[in-house]
Amino acid sequence: MREVQLGDVIDDFCVKCKRIMNHSVVSMMGPDPAKVRCRTCYSDHDYRHEQAPPPKVDNRKSALFNEVLSKLQPDTTAAAPAEEPEKPKAKGKKK
Repeated sequence: MREVQLGDVIDDFCVKCKRIMNHSVVSMMGPDPAKVRCRTCYSDHDYRHEQAPPPKVDNRKSALFNEVLSKLQPDTTAAAPAEEPEKPKAKGKKK
């Protein structure tokens, strides 16, 4: 396998495009690429070894969601009584 050099085109995950795209090697740290530039959107970022970053989880949102779920009544899964559909009103002259 060939060693990577400055200016070589390699695949990496672009944080702006959010996909694996072609990148140019911008800087090296020893024999490995350190920074790359996306050849599609021209954004520079650290070399990610073709790995997407983990999704961000907001603990405040999940805690609030769990609190709301805990307050719901357990019988909410029971079928609600069916409502009759509204009858269309006859179009007529108003007196």
